[in-house]
Amino acid sequence: MLLIIGLGNPGKEYEKTRHNAGRDVVMDFAKAHNFPEFRTEKKWKTLISEGNIGKEKIILALPDTLMNNSGKAAGPIAVFYKIKPAHIFLVHDDADIALGSAKLSYAKRSAGHKGVDSVIRALKTNEFWRFRIGIAGKRDIPADRLVLKHFTPDEVKLIKKIAKKTLVALEIAITTGGSRAMNEYNS
Repeated sequence: MLLIIGLGNPGKEYEKTRHNAGRDVVMDFAKAHNFPEFRTEKKWKTLISEGNIGKEKIILALPDTLMNNSGKAAGPIAVFYKIKPAHIFLVHDDADIALGSAKLSYAKRSAGHKGVDSVIRALKTNEFWRFRIGIAGKRDIPADRLVLKHFTPDEVKLIKKIAKKTLVALEIAITTGGSRAMNEYNS
């Protein structure tokens, strides 16, 4: 069983912002693989969808907490489903990676990403996978303001391209493992 968590902020005002890149990719993944509609799980403060890819059971989660409190959803979900951190894939934005680029990493520190910090605290480890989607444009504004900006029309093309690449890498991670996906995704 694998847990895929799309980090972002809930609510209309945050839709299609840079900070919701991970949340958007996981919603796209659910649609691409005909997962059931997300259902609200109030006890975990999250939206959940469950399905299978081949023989692998997949839990998709979209925390309904604000980004900085993502661990309040991730921790209880992992405990309930008895999912080891090594079987968790976090999908999130990264202001330190250029727009149109992405990286898959394992057991890395948060590098200041408060949503990732929250998940690390909740899981009591950083030994999980992270699909880091680059959102950095011109760095003439602080990261805390950058993440809430919408993409320009030209940037939308780049984010769609990397979102497709992330969907493929998620499938590889599910079917053949994170290390193989890392080789494909990071090249």
